[in-house]
Amino acid sequence: MILKDTYKRTVDTFSAFQVSDPKNFDFPAEKYSKFKFGSTAIAREFGYTLADRFINQLFKFTYKGNPIVVLPSAYSHIPTASYYLTIFFIDKLNQFLYKNGYSPVETGKIHRNVTYREDYGEMSAEERYNMIKGDKFHIDETLIKNKILIFIDDIKITGTHERIIVKMLDDFDIQNHCYMLYFAELTDPDISPKTENYLNHFFVKDLKHLQAIIEQNDFVFNTRIVKYILNSNHEACKLFIQKQNQPFINKLYYNALGNEYNKFSEYSANLMYIENLITE
Repeated sequence: MILKDTYKRTVDTFSAFQVSDPKNFDFPAEKYSKFKFGSTAIAREFGYTLADRFINQLFKFTYKGNPIVVLPSAYSHIPTASYYLTIFFIDKLNQFLYKNGYSPVETGKIHRNVTYREDYGEMSAEERYNMIKGDKFHIDETLIKNKILIFIDDIKITGTHERIIVKMLDDFDIQNHCYMLYFAELTDPDISPKTENYLNHFFVKDLKHLQAIIEQNDFVFNTRIVKYILNSNHEACKLFIQKQNQPFINKLYYNALGNEYNKFSEYSANLMYIENLITE
């Protein structure tokens, strides 16, 4: 493939793992669950794996030196789990570029203004599309001009999120060459999209399991974690919060405000309890 200075958009899709069996995976389901709930050690492992497979199976055969912008999945204030995977993916990709005499990538952001309480993993394909079809994503057109775009997400289930990104590209008349990259992809359309929920909660089934991840030195907040805590049973949430240190409580609270979770009545009791514990 020859990439010219003037682009007409083309899109290549790549996934490190393909899921064709809803209960058997070529990657550890327990690790995937821990990754989704804040383990950066596993995000590093997954990001490196995605980069290595992408480079060796596709990228090194097509890349001609054009500048690159890497964009993790869209978010508002709190990053998603795939944001951290993307950070480590970039490290490995930059290493390849350096060793081959190319410039490092730039990092962009897809801005998302809509915040949801619902969990994608629990939804059917139709429910996912109906929920996010009105989403408006925004991107820095100056940053990406005449550059290869690499969009990264952790898993492709129904393709709905990718359709929204393509719509954004259409809306802004972005004709760059694009890669859509995923750590894993559901390849059998007959498998329920709720397989994602099975994976997400393979390890984390309650706050006690989340606590086990938090107690590791590599824990970091993401959108899923904040929603999971706020959506938990009130008494269980109180017991969980009582085990946390003050910096954790403060970070949880300000993250919740940043994503406007104060607007959801379902979160109000837990958020009010957390607010009463805030200290400066």
